[in-house]
Amino acid sequence: MKRIVSILMTVILLSGIQLSTNACTNFLITKGASTDGSTMISYAADSHVLYGELYFWPAANYEEGTMLEVYEWDTGKFLGKIPQASETYSVTGNMNEHQVSIGETTYGGLDELQSQPEAKIDYGSLMYIALQRSKSAREAIKVMTGLVEKHGYYSSGESFSIADENEVWIMEMIGKGEKEKGAVWVARMIPDGYVCGHANQARITTFPLANSKSSITSENIDQIFDKEITTVYAHDVISFAKDRGFYKGKDKNFSFSDTYAPVSFGGARFCEARVWSMFRQVKGGMDKYVDYVKGHDLDNRMPLWIKPEKKVSVSDMFSFMRDHFEGTDLDMTEDMGAGPFDRPYRWRPLTWKVDEASYCNERAVATQQTGFSFISQMRSWLPDPIGGIHWFSVDDAASTVYLPIYCGIYEVPETFAKGNGSMSEWGDNSAFWAFNQVSNLAYTRYSKIHPIISDVQQSFENSFFEYTPAIDEAARKLYNKDEEKARAFLTDYSVKTANNVVSEWQELYRFLFMKFVDGNIKKTDGREFLRNGHGVLKYPDQPGYGKNWYRKIVDETGDKFKMPEGPSH
Repeated sequence: MKRIVSILMTVILLSGIQLSTNACTNFLITKGASTDGSTMISYAADSHVLYGELYFWPAANYEEGTMLEVYEWDTGKFLGKIPQASETYSVTGNMNEHQVSIGETTYGGLDELQSQPEAKIDYGSLMYIALQRSKSAREAIKVMTGLVEKHGYYSSGESFSIADENEVWIMEMIGKGEKEKGAVWVARMIPDGYVCGHANQARITTFPLANSKSSITSENIDQIFDKEITTVYAHDVISFAKDRGFYKGKDKNFSFSDTYAPVSFGGARFCEARVWSMFRQVKGGMDKYVDYVKGHDLDNRMPLWIKPEKKVSVSDMFSFMRDHFEGTDLDMTEDMGAGPFDRPYRWRPLTWKVDEASYCNERAVATQQTGFSFISQMRSWLPDPIGGIHWFSVDDAASTVYLPIYCGIYEVPETFAKGNGSMSEWGDNSAFWAFNQVSNLAYTRYSKIHPIISDVQQSFENSFFEYTPAIDEAARKLYNKDEEKARAFLTDYSVKTANNVVSEWQELYRFLFMKFVDGNIKKTDGREFLRNGHGVLKYPDQPGYGKNWYRKIVDETGDKFKMPEGPSH
């Protein structure tokens, strides 16, 4: 089912709509690929209508017969009721108390498979219900696939990152459409020492079939707990495609992505390019995929995973999530769309027209419409409540702070709590609005304001890295005597740290607003405004737009603004 690359409007129909609402990015790091032996996954929930907040479900026990109401995560629509589990685990954000973490990106896929009206499980509910019911990544896969088999799958095609303290998996799923309940899917464990990524384009192509000792189908799902098993797939993932006329080849040549979500110009340029942005930073030779990620050579697909030449730290993950393609052919600071202050952002829509010709903006990892993002770090050498750190932030990752939220906490910071403000309701004590104030101010004069934000951001995050070993050790000592006291200690640390950063960020906004008001730049020493010795502020700097931008104005307007020689007044 080959897409005609030259027709850009196909991009809008096949992927543009999904990108405008569900454009997310996940990076996956195995134990052997990380600097400290932890596993990590990242996730940016990039929706223009998603309010950034930190979800929380406490652990609970339920009587037999209790029903769980399911609401679609994106819209709030009631989908139905399903039986509740007898026991659920606490979940903070997208990580539970057993160090299981799940993220996702939407790829959409074939149009005829994107609707299943009677289904009760959407992709968001699938993640959060699985987190409440799973003690390992493998169990999460079993829970997720069992839920959609029994209750139907309400969403379009999804890629999921599923990880615990030992393993990292990628699972890709798409519904069976209106005629048949459920979904088809493939799940693969990332080999230790490798890294992976997905960003709104299905990436699993061929995979080992069940006649190998490392692969099973859903008919033998209970065998997923055998550590030799590294691939699991729906028993009918191939036969369903053949029955519906999506695939006609041999089973061994079957490719999930090429069948259910063929890569298009948009799939490469807007999606795969974000995976490439991380791959290129950890391994040389990735330039050979430049034409592919630009959407011009779609047959030269990147591998599902790569072995990095350098190991990845938590700080590296923060950097990956803040990437704007700097230093590459896709760098958005290098053309006039960046404006006079080198802004690496483009306001939506993603595609646009001039004289009936279609054009596109780049879609970088860091973007203005992020609701929340995280890096989940799972550490096998510590007890679960201490080992899992959910490094969490709201708003644009490039202008926010990743906060250490331990997975064993009992409550979340009030500044990030669900219900503290909304997309249409201001909250004076809301983290989302505090960080948006700063980032949106930075967008007005990015090259001048963002470096100040970055310095404060790095100062906070470096201090967290410095404190973490001491917090871990104190929590471990408490845990050995009393788990509840250890978790209470971690709750206190996580809550106070987050609330303090929000307070400091509000103060940062007030400082930046005063420093840069009216196009001036007041002289400061740190946060102190400098005075002239007589109590009056020193006269501000007025750097204007810079030589390059003034030259662009002259090139466009000619002599319109040219002044005569001699005195100007």
